[in-house]
Amino acid sequence: LTRILTNQPDSVFVNEIRATLAKSFTEENFAGELAYYQSPGRASFERPYGIAWYLQLVAELHESDDPQLQAWREILRPLESAIVTNTRNWLPNLQYPVRLGTHNQTAFAFGLMIDYARTVGDTEFETQLTEKTLSFHLDDVNCPLSYEPSGEDFLSPWLMQADLMRRVMSPDTFADWLSDFLPQVPVDGSRDWLEPGIVLDASDGKLVHLDGVNLSRAWALEGIASALPAGDLRIDALLASSALH
Repeated sequence: LTRILTNQPDSVFVNEIRATLAKSFTEENFAGELAYYQSPGRASFERPYGIAWYLQLVAELHESDDPQLQAWREILRPLESAIVTNTRNWLPNLQYPVRLGTHNQTAFAFGLMIDYARTVGDTEFETQLTEKTLSFHLDDVNCPLSYEPSGEDFLSPWLMQADLMRRVMSPDTFADWLSDFLPQVPVDGSRDWLEPGIVLDASDGKLVHLDGVNLSRAWALEGIASALPAGDLRIDALLASSALH
């Protein structure tokens, strides 16, 4: 909703969006959110998926010069600070990446968190996330892409990992890493090298996750292509598969 306000200011929904968000984004409400988040036993609450999206929301507000969005950004700041502190305390204890295709996946969350850290200028948080990302994934090779998707995925474990790595490498270094990690990408521009997920019962809340895996795959494929050096022969196939998904 906040992105619509910044990217589509002439949307017919703008007034309704502002009124609705104003009901949620109050100091009283967020004092309650902060108290809940900091209560004993909740150190892992919404970690990492929900808190990553919260930080992305903050980043969206942070980038706006709209007075109302700037005021909301300040209301969200105390919970933002608590989330960053907890996450920074958690990262040194995270010994392994979480390679699931659902909420606990670390690659997708780290990508959103790095984008947030760069947007707000938190270089220490960005450095910590970058170092953890490289320690987890720099030596990964030959990902088993053909094993995707599992029955309830909405995130690709392997494409999201590549989309994360493109954030922390130079184009040339990323291109070399991608060759070792994802050798399946063709150089002939074809689009049928990765089959989209199929949903047979869209009324099932878990099975319909596969609609999400197609959308998030498209997002990741586009991100991967954007980071490769100009002229890389894999770009056309990545974008063709993105469009198919």
